This record gives sequence, C-alpha cells and structure tokens, in this order.
Amino acid sequence: MRGKRYRPVMLVLCGVIMAVVACSPFGSGTRQPTRNYVLSSLYSEESIPQPLADLNQIGILVGPIRLAQYLDRSDIVIRNNQNQIELAEFASWAGPLPENFSRVLAENLSLWLNTKKVAIFPQSKLPFFNYNVTMNVNRFDGRPGEQSQLRARWVILDKKRKEILFNSHTMLNQPTENASIEALIASQSRLVADFSREIAEAIKDLEARKAGE
Repeated sequence: MRGKRYRPVMLVLCGVIMAVVACSPFGSGTRQPTRNYVLSSLYSEESIPQPLADLNQIGILVGPIRLAQYLDRSDIVIRNNQNQIELAEFASWAGPLPENFSRVLAENLSLWLNTKKVAIFPQSKLPFFNYNVTMNVNRFDGRPGEQSQLRARWVILDKKRKEILFNSHTMLNQPTENASIEALIASQSRLVADFSREIAEAIKDLEARKAGE
C-alpha cells in the first residue's frame, strides 16, 4: 500500500525535474550554441586593393586605441536607435574587441602604405617609428539589415609622441547586406577598412609635405 500511495508523487517529481533539465542551459534542450566572430582585414578580401603609396621605409605605431566603455565587452552590440542598444543573442566577439580592432587597423595600414613597419601599442614596440596614430572610438555598432556606424576622434603624433601633426573626427557608415549578424560584422570590417584608408591618406600627405620642404 505504501508503494502505491507514493508512486503518483514520484511520477510528478520526475516530470518536474525533466522539465527543468530541458529548459536548463546544461540540459539537452534547444539552446543554441554561441557563435564567435572577428573583424577581418583587407588581406582577407578575394581581391586585395593596391597600396595608396610605397612608404616601406616609414614606421607607424598604432595606439593607444580607446573604445567607448559600452563597446569594451565580449557581447556584440546592436543599435536600436540613437539612445538604445541591445546585445546580440548567441553571438559574441571571439576575443577582446579593442585588440581585434587594433590588429585589423594595423594590418590595413600596412597594406595601404606598403610597409611592414607597423606595430600595435603596447603589445609590440618599434625601436624607431615616424608616426604614432592614437584615437578614441566613440561609436562602433549597427543594426543587421540596416547599417553599421563608426565615429572616432584621432590624431597623428610625431616620432617623439609630443607634437600633433594631424587630427580629425571621422564619421562613417556602411550598409549591411542582410539581417544576419554575419552581415553586420562584415559591414563593420568594411568600416575599419575605410577608416584605415583615411588615416593612410593623411600619413601619405604628411610624407609628401615633408618631401617638399
């Protein structure tokens, strides 16, 4: 009698436990795996663009690069409107975004100016460099199916990192090809490519001005 009396209670408890496990991230439910993403440089393109100038003798130190605090996270930020953001579900950066951003920017500058003498501050240092590019990135986000945006204030310093040779405020937009996270990241990679080209053009002009003196 006792076994029969407790059997319904045990069945109910088992049902509750199975439901909890199914909904738990540790269960075998339908939870999606998180996908990790990185920005890509121009070297990843099928058709690599030609350099803007042949400045293989100059050295460039990239950084410090400071990203707005809301960007310094593993989550991929989606912009809903001017004052509202959300975090992408089941998607994150594969590593620290500041490091990824700096690396891709440095690789692009190396391509645009045809120089291997590009280093990232503070991970690596050049014994000698001609220019130091430093910046504050205030916005780097977007919305799948619409566009991505980049806003940054940046300066080019001399080799002693004391004199400002050039300064600018960049605002760039890039459309996304569709409503996927993959398209958003690709769009953001194109933003970094456009941004690096703008910096490379400034360095090219500085070198031309120096040669004309």
